[in-house]
Order: sequence, then structure tokens, then C-alpha cells
Amino acid sequence: MNPADLKYTAEHEWVREPGEAEGSVRIGITDYAQDALGDIVYVSLPEVGASVSAGEPCGELESTKSVSDVYAPITGEVVAINDALDATPELVNSDAYGHGWLFEVVPGDRGELDGLMDSAAYEAGLDS
Repeated sequence: MNPADLKYTAEHEWVREPGEAEGSVRIGITDYAQDALGDIVYVSLPEVGASVSAGEPCGELESTKSVSDVYAPITGEVVAINDALDATPELVNSDAYGHGWLFEVVPGDRGELDGLMDSAAYEAGLDS
């Protein structure tokens, strides 16, 4: 079950409002995505200060199975990354919605958040 207080993308990222930094949102991958990837062994994230564009790749997750792109769910500026993932990338597997978060973005247009899926819509997409 995916947390109801988050927004979701078709690429299996989640967005939590608010993030820790002022005006930011926190971004991670869903439990479904981490399970499909398998054991995460390396995380590559955008740099703080980088601009990201909605729907565009901005990082990578390397697992024992494959390498997968991380897509920006919204356009904005990266203001924080989860430095803990450098030493413990497996946090993405063990706590996808908590300590396994990836990065934070200050949205360029907060209206983009309205275009993301709620938990029910995301779950319905998984079932189809």
C-alpha cells in the first residue's frame, strides 16, 4: 500500500509536500519500483543547485539487476540530496518512503504538483 499523503508519477517516483528545505518537496521512488529493481548498490543524484525538468532523467539507481533512470517529477531547482545514500544505498530498498528518499526540489511551478497522481490513481495504474 502506498502512502495516501504522497503524489505519484507513472515512472514510480513519489513527491511529499513539504520537504525539509523551505518551499521544497521531497522525492523518492515507490516501494513497487525498489522491489522491481532489486538490491540497490549505487545511487547517482543531481547536484544541489542543478535545474531539473519534469519527465527528464536526473539521476540513476544501480541494482544487482540493472541501472535505471530517476526522472524528475516536476521542474525546479535541487536544494538537497540524501547524502546517506552514498554509504548506504540499500536505504532505498529498506525504507523507500522514509530514510530512502532521494532529493528535494523547489518547484518552478507549484501547479505541476496538481498534475501528479494520488495514491488511488497510482495503485489503479499498477493493477492494469
